[in-house]
This record gives sequence, C-alpha cells and structure tokens, in this order.
Amino acid sequence: MCETHTAIVFFAGDRAYKVKKPVDLGFLDYTTRAARRTACEREVALNRRFAPDVYLGVGEFRSPEAEEPEPLVVMRRMPANRRLSRLVREGVALDDVLRVVARHLAAWHADAPRDPVADEQGTRDALSSRWEASFAEIHALADDGSVPDGVTETEQLVRRYLAGRERLFASRIEQGRVVDGHGDLLAEDIFCLDDGPRVLDCLEFDDQLRYVDGLDDAAFLAMDLEHLGAQEAAAYFLAQYGEYSGDPAPASLWHHYVAYRAFVRAKVSLIQARQGAPSAPAAARLLVSTTLRHLRTAAVGLTLVGGLPGSGKSTLSGALADRLGVTLLSSDRVRKELAGIPAEQSAAAGYGEGLYTPEWTARTYATLLDRAAALLSAGESVVLDATWSDAGQRKAARSVAERTSADLVALHCHVPDDVTTARLRARASGPSDADLGIATAMAARELAWPEAVPVDTTGPLESVVAQALAAVQPWGTRQAPVFRRPYMEPD
Repeated sequence: MCETHTAIVFFAGDRAYKVKKPVDLGFLDYTTRAARRTACEREVALNRRFAPDVYLGVGEFRSPEAEEPEPLVVMRRMPANRRLSRLVREGVALDDVLRVVARHLAAWHADAPRDPVADEQGTRDALSSRWEASFAEIHALADDGSVPDGVTETEQLVRRYLAGRERLFASRIEQGRVVDGHGDLLAEDIFCLDDGPRVLDCLEFDDQLRYVDGLDDAAFLAMDLEHLGAQEAAAYFLAQYGEYSGDPAPASLWHHYVAYRAFVRAKVSLIQARQGAPSAPAAARLLVSTTLRHLRTAAVGLTLVGGLPGSGKSTLSGALADRLGVTLLSSDRVRKELAGIPAEQSAAAGYGEGLYTPEWTARTYATLLDRAAALLSAGESVVLDATWSDAGQRKAARSVAERTSADLVALHCHVPDDVTTARLRARASGPSDADLGIATAMAARELAWPEAVPVDTTGPLESVVAQALAAVQPWGTRQAPVFRRPYMEPD
C-alpha cells in the first residue's frame, strides 16, 4: 500500500487498485461517493492517453458495513524496480532514460489537444492567479499566522517577474505552446520499461490545472528530479525536452516554471504535514528553498556597463554576458549598424563629429534601449555596453527597467590613467573608434555616476568578473541548474 494526500493505492498480484480519499481540500472535493466515482472515471480516461495498456478501467469493492460499493481505479501493476524515482535513488546512469522520457513527452505535446479554453490558462494573468491561489492556501495552512521562511520573498519575486512579462506569455500562446498536458509529472509515476516509458497519474480533478505550457509540464519532472537530489539530471532532462520540442523559451521561463512546481509541491507537503506525515514539514522547507533559488535565477535583469574608452567596459560586458548566459548589446555595434557599415570598419572622427554627433549618439542609445526593452519583456536579461556618460541616457535606462519590471544594476569601469593610455595605444581596430585624444576629451566632460557600482578592471579578468557578479547577483553564485537553450536553426 502507498498513500498520497488524495488517494490510497493497494498492490495485489499483477494489479494496482487506487481508492480516492473522502476529503475536501478546497481545490478538490471527494467527500461524496458520486464525486469519487466521477474522479475515477475521469482518471482512467485521461491517463489512457499516456499509458493505454496500464489503465484497465473502473472497478468497485463492497464491504458489509457500506450501503454502496466504493469505486476504484484498476491498473496493471508496474515493476517497482523500474520506477524512475528508484533509478535516481540507486544512482543509475539516467541520460538514456531521460532522453527517452523527454522525447516521449515532447511527442505527446506536439499532438496534444489545443483550443482557446486551454490558451486562456497559458496567459500571464492565469499563471498569476494560480500563484496567488497557492499563496493564499499557504497562508491558510499556517495556523499561527506565520508562513514558512522564504514565502514572503517568493511572493515578491513572482509578482515582479510576472508584472513585466505579458509579452512573453502572449508569445507562448501564439507559438501553440499551451496544451492539454499531464499536469503532475512525478518520477515516482514514470516507469522505464524496455519497450518505452509508461507515464501514469496525470492530473484529473481540474482540467484548467492540466491546461499548461508544455515547458511547465516538463518543469514538473525537472523539479521532482532536483528534489530527489539529481540536479544535473533535472537540467539534462529539460535541455533534452527543449531540443525535442524545438522550444526557444528563455532560461528565465524554465526557472520560473520549476519554481512554480516546487512551490505547489511545498503546499502539498504542508497539507500532508497536517495529515500527520512526519517528513512533510522538512520537505516543505526544502521545496520553498528550491523555489527561491530558481526565482532568483529567473529574475530578469538589465545591467549597464559603462566607462570611458580604455576602461575595460567592453571586455567586462562580454565576459559578464557569457558568464550569465544573457544577451549583450553594444552601442559601438548598434551605431555602425544604424550607419549601414560593418562593425569592424573604421568610422573615426573628431570628438562630437561624424557618427559621434549628439544626434547620432541619441539615436544610438534610443535604439539600444528599444531593443533591450523588447528582450526584457520577452524574459531575456540584457547587458548593455556603452559609455553611459549622459545622465539623460541613464534615466532612460531606468525607465526601461521600471517598465519591464527588470532589476537594474549599473557598473562603472575605471582604471588609472596610465593603464588607459597603454590600452588605447595597443588597441587593434574594431567596433570602437575612440583613441586617446577622444578619451581625454570625454574624461574632461564626464559627470559623476553615484548610483553605479565602481569596478576596477586593472586586475585579471576573472577577478573583475567576480566583482561584477557580486553586484549583479547579490545572493551569490547561481545554485539552480543551468538550463541550456537548444540550438535553433536561423530563420
């Protein structure tokens, strides 16, 4: 026998029998026999989509004390030694198994039903409502009024992410990413058989909770693998799913969905704690911690890296963008793109002349910020490499960050004058046309940038990047798994 917060499963011979508990948990009500029978029938119908040879039908059992028979789901019993959760705990090599499961899930999502009703559940506002419902339930479960540590920060991070991401979720619907999925993808319910995986126990009590973004569906299993201690396996599975589904989602959305699934699981653990499960309180704390790690990693950021020519800002910008896995936009490249010339072609001119007049500079920064705003709204963090010497341009950047609910960090690169001189004299031709004379003229007009974090770029690049990361990610190095976007052929 095994027990969940909504059901009890009995194993006998080659069969498994699942009985619904007569409980009312708010989000489901099984207190009547008719409701339990409907739930059993629904469970069989929905799960036959994933494992038709496992779900045999709805049966019943009778007892002398009961006036009516009790409905139950009858299943073919799966071999316990082939449970994915068991394979994880036993340290079995999982790459082949997870690749097959990812392919199986992506294939199901490709052909899964899609309709406007399901699309409604893929909107930003629908996801926000689900988060808010979970927050309310967590608060209701706290008898003494105190919620678990981390819940308050979770609420803040979730609301901030969703506030600026309406465009992202609208694009997911346009791409047909919202499907009638599984909704409850746990490693405990996946059996890795020689002839392919059997995925059991989809969510049946609320269709709207099963209408999900396919990435959200996959994130449930990634969360569960991580909860089992297999962080690398979780990241590998999502990467494989992304490859088989051809999903171009930004990493921030991957992390947000894993966080969502971890928080829902934390809520379930708190329910189980109230039902007397001894390990549930610790599990809830761990899951809230997992939620926070992913939400922090998912936070969308706009990082301004500025400084005079020769200050090392472009080198730091590139290294920082690579380290964070985010998009880099450079004013030098945008300026020449707008002029219709290759980035490496020289456009050298005197200070404030040619492509460097105030009008050209204003156009360059406006384009830079427009592109950044589009990326931020789509869930992509951005590093902007520019001088940022003008207070009006910095104000415009703050406005973009506020409008897209992005975390703004400004880094001001500086080095001693002799280092600047040496760097500019040794600089090869490239996107920047600034020479020592222009750098000197700019330095004479440079205004204070008090809100920026000063970064001395004199030392080794790795040390400089570490300084920058401490400002961009004040909670420390990312601990959540790194989800790699699949390679996509250019249009």
